[in-house]
Amino acid sequence: MNKTDIIKNIRDNDHVKVKFALSDIDGILRGKTIHKDKFLEVAQKDIGVCDVVFGWDANDKCYDNSKLTGWHTGYPDARARIDLDTYRTIPWDHSLPFFLADFSSDKGEDLTACPRSLLKRIRKQADGLGYKAIFSQEFEWFNFVGTPNELAESNYNQLTPLTPGMFGYSMLRPTLYSDYFNDLFDMLAKFDVPIEGLHTETGPGVYEAAIRYDEVLAAADKAILFKNGVKEIAYKHGIIASFMAKWNEDLPGCSGHLHQSLWDKETDRNLFLLGTNGDLSETMQSYLAGLLYCLPDILPMYAPTINSYKRLREGAWAPTTMTWGKDNRTTAVRVINGNEESTRLEMRVPGSDSNPYLAMAASLASGLYGIKNKLKLDIKPTVGNAYAQKEAIRLPQNLMDASNNMRKSAIAKELFGEAFVDHFTNTRKWEWREFSKAVTNWELKRYFEII
Repeated sequence: MNKTDIIKNIRDNDHVKVKFALSDIDGILRGKTIHKDKFLEVAQKDIGVCDVVFGWDANDKCYDNSKLTGWHTGYPDARARIDLDTYRTIPWDHSLPFFLADFSSDKGEDLTACPRSLLKRIRKQADGLGYKAIFSQEFEWFNFVGTPNELAESNYNQLTPLTPGMFGYSMLRPTLYSDYFNDLFDMLAKFDVPIEGLHTETGPGVYEAAIRYDEVLAAADKAILFKNGVKEIAYKHGIIASFMAKWNEDLPGCSGHLHQSLWDKETDRNLFLLGTNGDLSETMQSYLAGLLYCLPDILPMYAPTINSYKRLREGAWAPTTMTWGKDNRTTAVRVINGNEESTRLEMRVPGSDSNPYLAMAASLASGLYGIKNKLKLDIKPTVGNAYAQKEAIRLPQNLMDASNNMRKSAIAKELFGEAFVDHFTNTRKWEWREFSKAVTNWELKRYFEII
């Protein structure tokens, strides 16, 4: 439907309310339910949303190091725009109309911290170069029996996985909660978030889903709606879905791999298509070189939490170095050779805790940087185990080091603007400060009695 038809559809349907949501800096959807008359008033204008959504952390604790907003500004309303192109209905919630919003304007007066607006700016750069960026994100996540209240009452450490044991690609385990499994596939498809594949991964109660590919902004929309949609559907079945990168040190972490390719807008041709002898195209080489070159400077956009770095460990199915290889799952970037539709790069650094808008913006901006600067792919492909390559450049191993790298990086500021880098790295430093003052179970067990 075009925008006129969408507005008419909302006006004429029986629903009296509409939901809309936007992404905060952590990739958490924040939103409202409004009367449809209010929606019709603001649909082609803008709507006020308190800018505290970019002034607090994942637990609604206000930053004390944000220049963008805070007690010093009084937390005013920012002007959000509902994107009518994101219209869909929520099949598990009475088919209520739903939209995504962001803080961008036609005049380019975007709110610095808005992740969706940032991705739109990077996408515009690709468009200006004649490229159509095709992306998709796949997620692994753990499922537990219980409710949010039960989870809080147990202090988040007495969890019952949906199924026992390590049983990846099981045809058996999904039958235990088949209604949930089938609802994920079917309801998300009706929500215009089609899943390409859904299966168990190795670990108790863990699933993996690959979302059907799309152009980059729509792909990021689908990824963030997938995460929120899974959690809502899980609630309906008495299940808690966790996209934490590494919830248990003895179990595999949860990835959020990014699949990506560039297509020529004029010819609709995949510019990453390999040669007949498997050689990488020049475009793919420069794009891949950009991904690797920028990676250490923008790592927090892929790995944004304290916990992200618990996943990035050797032998844990997650990369630790600036490496690439053909169909190699131990490297940071995996080259996937297929036909024209399926030839692509897989960025394997992001975990399931990543913000899809920021992770995709990071990848696309890095790849375009490589193309614009005609970077050469000087890093040789990894054959075999990347963890055993001791000469490979290691990625920063914690959020503080990664954030300091990004804050000082001229590359990060060139790609995303100084204002965004300042705000984003301040939020990551806040996260580190909050963690640093916490007394953990590890400390209690290690020091309480014996030290």
